[in-house]
Amino acid sequence: MEKLTVQEEEAMLYIWELESCFVKDIMAKYPQPAPPYTTIASIVKNLERKGYVAAERIGNTYRYRPAIHESEYKRRFMSNVVRNYFENSYKELVSFFAREEKISADDLQEIIDLIEKGKEQ
Repeated sequence: MEKLTVQEEEAMLYIWELESCFVKDIMAKYPQPAPPYTTIASIVKNLERKGYVAAERIGNTYRYRPAIHESEYKRRFMSNVVRNYFENSYKELVSFFAREEKISADDLQEIIDLIEKGKEQ
């Protein structure tokens, strides 16, 4: 799948939240002043072209729904970040956040507990 632009990702977050929506519903989610209707409609058409949303024609408009789950997008996005910026190592990713003091020792312990709990299942 093609990478999303910042604007597309923002719209996609609203679409995942709404689950099924029209452009006007997406527009209502934006903080004011919201982008013009035509801008949002164009972004959504790009998302459809890229395979992120599916459209269903209803009268003279379209209802949109996500074609990819948010969790799948996050998985792909994080895999790309780890591959491109952290030598394909999740250990390097966690180490980076620890060095930058963006993650605490307690957070790291919770991660370790989650890993160990996953091994038990």
